[in-house]
Amino acid sequence: MREEENKSDPMKSTPHGKGRPPCMFSVDVEDWFQVENLKGQIDRSSWDDRQLRVEANTDRILQMLSDHQTKATFFVLGWIAKRCPALIQRIAAEGHEIASHGMNHHLLGERSQQDFQNDIVSSRALLEDLTGVAVIGYRAPSFSITDWAIPMLSKAGFLYDSSFFYNPYHSRYGTLTTQNKQGIIPLQERFHEIAIPSLSFMGRSIPWGGGGYFRLYPIGIFCAGVTRIMKAQGEFLFYMHPWEIDPGQPRINGIKKSYAFRHYYGLAKTEEKLKRLLETFRFVPIQTRLKTETQRQ
Repeated sequence: MREEENKSDPMKSTPHGKGRPPCMFSVDVEDWFQVENLKGQIDRSSWDDRQLRVEANTDRILQMLSDHQTKATFFVLGWIAKRCPALIQRIAAEGHEIASHGMNHHLLGERSQQDFQNDIVSSRALLEDLTGVAVIGYRAPSFSITDWAIPMLSKAGFLYDSSFFYNPYHSRYGTLTTQNKQGIIPLQERFHEIAIPSLSFMGRSIPWGGGGYFRLYPIGIFCAGVTRIMKAQGEFLFYMHPWEIDPGQPRINGIKKSYAFRHYYGLAKTEEKLKRLLETFRFVPIQTRLKTETQRQ
């Protein structure tokens, strides 16, 4: 029966994605109470009083990555780095890339350009001081990137942004003025955008990068979509959050039904689905894939 299953599913016959081009794996290191979907019921001033669960959840992700001999990029929120410095040092010590997710999870449209400048400089310095390693990557909270942020990121010393998520069905995500919507996109000299992938189907762009979409789609369908994107584009970037493997996190009442669905759906199954994903494909940190790409340009 096992042999028949492997013959019917070619992905099962290539453990750890051997023989396949590498995908990219990323984790947004933030805690359950810092997400936009819960913002209406969780005031930012209450963060210090909330139960921190990010360290235990991130350690579980680190163990899964180790079990599958995989390195990833961790976009770390500065607020978390200040409170869990040993966690960030542990991530770096295990050979993963440390990148910036800003300081306090403010959407770019909610702040001035000067505030943003202060944010990226301070968050980068904090992470570099903790790890002793240069931080070259940035991801905007809730993918809220905008054109004016790109030259500021480049000037601050970043070499790439990974926030552009072309998704016409989600008003919270930001936009960039570029004809390219997928893959590794040169934006200016020595600066690239690493886009969150979408699947083209019947003339529509279907979000397929991870997060809530990974929890929503059956794992076999998700993996088939990854294979299709890799064949079409040669790149695939996966993203997730530590709270997505934590079905025991506190439940918040009073939020919109659509927000509750986005945040809580599929939490109990995420860890097993993640193991299947790691067994099926080979992953590397963003900086590793970017280095390979820039050397070819």
